[in-house]
Amino acid sequence: MRLRALLDTDALGLRLLGGEDELDRTVRGVMTTDLKDPSRYLSGGELVLTGLAWRHDAADSEPFVRILAAAGVAALAAGEAELGDVPEDLVLACVRHRLPLFAVHESVAFATITEHVVRQVSGERAGDLAAVVDRHRRMMTSGPAGGGPDVVLDLLGTDLDLRAWVLSPTGRPIAGSKLAGAALPADVSAKLAAEHLAAARTGRRAPHRVLVGTTTYSLFPIRSSGRSAAASRDVRETVLSDWLLSVEADAGDWPAERLDLLQGVTQLIAVERDRRDAARTVRRRLAQEVLELVQTGAAPAEIAARLRVAAPVLLPGLGAAPHWQVVVARVEWDGGGIEGGPVAQSLLEEILVDPLTSGPEHSDRIAVAHTGEEAIALVPLPAVSAEHDGSESGILADALLEAVRDPLTAGLNDDGRLTLGVSAAVHSAEGLRGALEEARHARRVAAARPGRVCAAGHQELASHVLLLPFVPDDVRRAFTARLLDPLRDYDRRHRAELIPTLEAFLDCDGSWTRCATRLHLHVNTLRYRVGRIEQLTGRDLSRLEDKLDFFLALRMS
Repeated sequence: MRLRALLDTDALGLRLLGGEDELDRTVRGVMTTDLKDPSRYLSGGELVLTGLAWRHDAADSEPFVRILAAAGVAALAAGEAELGDVPEDLVLACVRHRLPLFAVHESVAFATITEHVVRQVSGERAGDLAAVVDRHRRMMTSGPAGGGPDVVLDLLGTDLDLRAWVLSPTGRPIAGSKLAGAALPADVSAKLAAEHLAAARTGRRAPHRVLVGTTTYSLFPIRSSGRSAAASRDVRETVLSDWLLSVEADAGDWPAERLDLLQGVTQLIAVERDRRDAARTVRRRLAQEVLELVQTGAAPAEIAARLRVAAPVLLPGLGAAPHWQVVVARVEWDGGGIEGGPVAQSLLEEILVDPLTSGPEHSDRIAVAHTGEEAIALVPLPAVSAEHDGSESGILADALLEAVRDPLTAGLNDDGRLTLGVSAAVHSAEGLRGALEEARHARRVAAARPGRVCAAGHQELASHVLLLPFVPDDVRRAFTARLLDPLRDYDRRHRAELIPTLEAFLDCDGSWTRCATRLHLHVNTLRYRVGRIEQLTGRDLSRLEDKLDFFLALRMS
């Protein structure tokens, strides 16, 4: 804004004391000070407000004004509340240094002037930024992306002083402005993503404002340009794949012009999102071709040939064919009506990201296809992992969803479920069919567990745990009641501890000494309790079959 505009605003109570020829200077900010030397806080273009507390006598005015002029400030505004009138020595010093000087009436607070200047300057910056964003949008839609989302976020930082980040639906950082500095802490990113997904599922209007600690963030959804046109589609089809723009500011009191600008920024970033989605087409096609060969029983040599084509695309410069893992995912919604395969495909491409991978595209090592209601990921393991047969070096089901469970649970709300199964690593085409079946079987184990987001790995398929989820509920209840109810009743009536004793005895593999030590009992006391268990149940804990029955009953209870 221009200095001249300040005089035209009666509410500011400004009176010009000198510098009429300099009123076309541009004001870029405002600063209030009573320091004798405020130079360290000046960058040029400010309107400096002062209450004159720095002035003790007439000799103080000249050095103060000289410092302001050397810093390139736009003008000085002196309050009349302290001395009644602006001293003549200050007026003369400003004339000598060609620094415009205003008097501020004692009835006008400096905060009023500051608020007015900031609002005007921000509005002008927003207008300039809008023009830049519009040019950038046209450039990106007509040609290669000019730097991606980072360039747009840098514009927000330099022109509007806004710290901003682009996050995936699970909270993974995709881009950030230079002003934002380091990436958001992982727990903050996950919370913002969860709040965004929960707001989207409940239909709340964006931007969504979230308070994390003492910091307020405003969240703007970034929707694919192709999908946003189909407004009638169910939100559940896209909510788990849309990016979001997180701005460290409270947008609740923003004017409509600034909100429109941020909406334009999200549309601009959506162009880059569409480009990245298009780049996944090759990887998706490779996965689809391999999957079709595996499921139709093609010859291993034909599958191996297709894997040799896929390896250089997924792991450039690898040289040798890696080992492979298969991950199967399924997204199911209550009431049906939504095809789960594409949703699960987008989710797998997100949650299988290797956070240590460098470069702009973090999912370039993942090929995901979908068939029916499930998505299937073909994940190559580098040669260094293959040396260990992939036993512990590849994807582990336990850790797979640890960082994304909360955001995805919020997105699934109360009517959706995500289940995943992970195979062991295989080193040849012959093993892929078995790996696919292993991953599918592990996913069924995960589906038998409670919770909105569950995963199971191949390690669990060699345990009795695999069998338990598939025992019908009525059979479970009858089996556990027959064996354990007599013990529970006895414990309740006599305040005994037969159930804890039984658990400890089985956990110690039937060792009297170790079990007595663990329970801090004399061996004879332990023998009495075990005898009472056998008497009440008609079982013999020296027999393997009866030990196994008790073990399974305890696990299913």
